[in-house]
This record gives sequence, C-alpha cells and structure tokens, in this order.
Amino acid sequence: MKTIILTALLIISGFTQAQTNFEKGMTKAFELWQANKTDEAENMFERIAKAEPKEWLSNYYIAQINSLKSWTEKDATVLKAQLDKAQQHIDAAMLKSENNTELLVMQAQVFTNWVAFDGMTYGMKYGGKIAELYEKATAIDPTNPRAALGKAEWAMGSAKYFGKDTAPYCKDIEASIELFDTFKAESELHPNWGKERAEAVSKDCKS
Repeated sequence: MKTIILTALLIISGFTQAQTNFEKGMTKAFELWQANKTDEAENMFERIAKAEPKEWLSNYYIAQINSLKSWTEKDATVLKAQLDKAQQHIDAAMLKSENNTELLVMQAQVFTNWVAFDGMTYGMKYGGKIAELYEKATAIDPTNPRAALGKAEWAMGSAKYFGKDTAPYCKDIEASIELFDTFKAESELHPNWGKERAEAVSKDCKS
C-alpha cells in the first residue's frame, strides 16, 4: 500500500525564565531537530528520557523520529532497528500515560511504517490494529486533529488499495483541518503537528 508520509511540524515558542531542566532540555532538542540535526536531537531526547523517567514526551519524540526515518528506509535491517526502537519508546511512554490519544496515534504510525515497507507481510498483521487504534484515539478525544487525520488517511489508503472510491473520505480530511484550526496543545512541548499534511491531502482531493 502506498502510504502517505506525515511530517512533523514543531512550533516552539519561548518559555519564561522559570523553565525547568526538563523544559530546557526539550527546547534544546527541538532546536536541534529543527536545524536538521536529527541524530543529535534524538540523543538529547534519550538523555531526557533517562533523567525524567515520569515524563512521556521524550519517549514520544524518539518514537516519532524513528518513525519518520523509516518512511524512506529501504534496508530491512536498518528499518527494523528504527521501528523496534520506536516501539520500545512507545511502550515506555504508554506505561507512564495510559489512554493517551497522541501515543495511540504514534503507535498507529509505527504499525503503518511496517505496512508501508512490506504490505504483503505486514498488511494482514497490522491493518486491523491500525484501524482499531484510530477508533480508540478518536473515541478518547474526538477533538484531536492528528487522530482524525490519521483515521481518515488510513481509511483513504485502504480504499485506494482495494480499488474503492476515496472521495467519501475527503470530507473527513476537511473535518480534521477544522480541528487543527481550533486545537490548543497542552504546552509548547506537546504534539502540534499535522495541519500542513492535512491541507496537502485536501488539495489532492480537490485536484
């Protein structure tokens, strides 16, 4: 299945001088990531994860970095290492934050990475799980735009794979854009990506 890449859009604004060490470290990691120093950013997130064992965000971003890397990876051994690492950090984050919509979306993304790499091998294994994850994520938080977008894109990709009309899902993409317009992240550190991707998919729907 041809799977569509979700890009991370991280908008980091300045914090006050009352930043904690966790916030300072996370801000530095984001700055490295935005400067395309992805490996350095990942290393910083790993140090934060060890220093702040109760915080789930650093684990989340390690998983996201490895998920994003895998979209263009052709070497099965390298891809497995990336996605195994992503899974390890999703598992760790889920122990810290149960029923977390953002983590469910990221889990769905990692499973989608496997399907994108080898649909014949992993489509049957993960296809149903991905759909279930998006159903659960949107049930927990119907206002989360990444959950809505992911659910719509997965349904659209599945329809395309089976030769069905994808047009009915365009309205769901539009609905996710509306959610992006009203979404307020819990903090500058929390996930806030996806609107540009939703707009790109919407544009394709209209072309």
